[in-house]
Amino acid sequence: MTRSVLIICTGNYYRSRYAEIYFNHLVSKTDLNWFAFSRGLEASAGRNVGPISSFALERLTRQGIPLDKPIRFPMQLEEKDLQEASLIIAVHRVEHQPMMKKYFPAWAEKIIYWDVADLDITDSENALAAIEQKIREIVENIRFNLICESVKNSVENYIS
Repeated sequence: MTRSVLIICTGNYYRSRYAEIYFNHLVSKTDLNWFAFSRGLEASAGRNVGPISSFALERLTRQGIPLDKPIRFPMQLEEKDLQEASLIIAVHRVEHQPMMKKYFPAWAEKIIYWDVADLDITDSENALAAIEQKIREIVENIRFNLICESVKNSVENYIS
């Protein structure tokens, strides 16, 4: 069974897109049956120029992480996205928890919030490095949970 991580930010242009691509790149090198997708709480507001932030694009290029072509444009968060995800993360609690309460109140307390601020507060180098660290932690937690599940199943099979 394939499981998914939904990563949410405001515009689905910079932080969430970077996190999505970085996660998918890391898990592509493993046997984990997970993928990430990202959406924006206000992606349809039309604030962005082009499909993805130049800061995200530049860092991905520097790290040799390939992008799907053509690069998709930001996508608006919908209820079905929340329902389909196995794990849901919003990248900045201060910014996104009030938006979640406004747009998706039933989900606002059911997701994980990080503390990775936008460019008006944190420069791109620090923000994207923080996202990388968070993504690596998620991948390690997924691996650990799979190992625990496997051990549990082996013990249950042995006992029965």
